[in-house]
Amino acid sequence: MKAVIPAAGLGTRFLPATKAQPKEMLPVFDKPTIQYVVEEAVASGIDDILIITGKGKRSIEDHFDRSFELEYHLRENGKTDFLEQIESISELADIYFVRQKKQKGLGDAIYCSRKHIDGEPFAVLLGDTITRSKIPCTKTLMEVHEKYGASALAVETVPDEKIERYGIIKGKEVSPSTYLIEDMVEKPSSEVAPSNMAIMGRYVLESEIFDHIESIPPGFGGEIQLTDAMRLLDNIYGCVFDGKTFDIGNKVEWLKTSIEFAFEDPEARRDLVEYMREILD
Repeated sequence: MKAVIPAAGLGTRFLPATKAQPKEMLPVFDKPTIQYVVEEAVASGIDDILIITGKGKRSIEDHFDRSFELEYHLRENGKTDFLEQIESISELADIYFVRQKKQKGLGDAIYCSRKHIDGEPFAVLLGDTITRSKIPCTKTLMEVHEKYGASALAVETVPDEKIERYGIIKGKEVSPSTYLIEDMVEKPSSEVAPSNMAIMGRYVLESEIFDHIESIPPGFGGEIQLTDAMRLLDNIYGCVFDGKTFDIGNKVEWLKTSIEFAFEDPEARRDLVEYMREILD
């Protein structure tokens, strides 16, 4: 199965940091956000990845390419640990790129992958969302897709105050933690939302989704919404994600994620705890 990673957004909620740098390249502790996403796809058994980029996103391509000058410098200076890390990035998978010519929404960004997908089911991983779990979220969705022979997406229960940030599903439970989706609403208010189960940025889609994207008018925010196209699929299942999602959607959530990941490094944790005690005092 191939994977598509949309990474063409302007990142306006991170300005001015994203004026000349893609949001997806903002570091979460010691790696750019999008590298975690690519690593999840690879851990799920995927080795063919298409990243949808846009103007000003060239650094994403450079990150996953070879850097001969840097590799030479590290090799000559005996920095083998860094050299191994840098070389491994370009060897993660076969990674391709295509540009979304105009900002017309997530549905349109996915549509840019149509030729590359070539009629097969495919995974979608949003480039600004990191997931952590024993079994990769995307791999779980691939298993649900295989079991039911239909598209699948990850959902997670969110508090009422966060409902309006996400697409929300209405569904009927058909097996533990798996729902046959009856309806989806893009970013509703908590008062009219059909549930508190939010779509969390991971999907496995049948290629018929492209025909539906082509047929729908602009939706919420005047954009081509993937949610509107998914509502037209014959069957689609929601799988409750058994793990933790990090939505790098705003500055505070990004900072929280970076701190949490840094705490997994013993040396960084010790220094951070000491520093936090100082500033709290």
